[in-house]
Amino acid sequence: MTAHDPRRYPTGPFQPRPELTTEERESLIHELAHFPADLRFLVQSLSEEQLDTAYREGGWTVRQVVHHIPDSHMQGYVRCKLAATEVRPAIKTYEEAVWAETEESRTGPVESSLDLLAALHQRWALFLRTLKEEDFQKAYLHPEAGEVTLERTLQLYVWHGKHHLGHIKLVAEG
Repeated sequence: MTAHDPRRYPTGPFQPRPELTTEERESLIHELAHFPADLRFLVQSLSEEQLDTAYREGGWTVRQVVHHIPDSHMQGYVRCKLAATEVRPAIKTYEEAVWAETEESRTGPVESSLDLLAALHQRWALFLRTLKEEDFQKAYLHPEAGEVTLERTLQLYVWHGKHHLGHIKLVAEG
């Protein structure tokens, strides 16, 4: 196995735990709830030039990353709701790279995505906190990954947020 590229995966690749304790799950939900504030804090001090700077050669700009996060996390929220309310629903993927190249993702103000993410995570955390422990074993069917539990999904999106904070820090720290 080759070492990971620290510019591509600044926090390392996703490595989910097979099982979480109640306390670990609650801690992850807390992280999920507070991620939008962490993102806003990091982004608010960036210049327009920094927002339009790619975090690595061939990578997205910070602006595209900021717009990508709610695009992705809306998918995650819906997948969680589907898994909790249906029996192993099949979900659809989306072309995240194509979404990132749309005009509003390339040039739009980041505030709209920061606001959207804050509202989304407030609602998502509230939803997750209402679930019973056994509900976190409910799953959806991903066309590429197969069966994915809510517990794994929670870990994925907390990692995803940290992953992209790492990208933005690369630009912020020059």
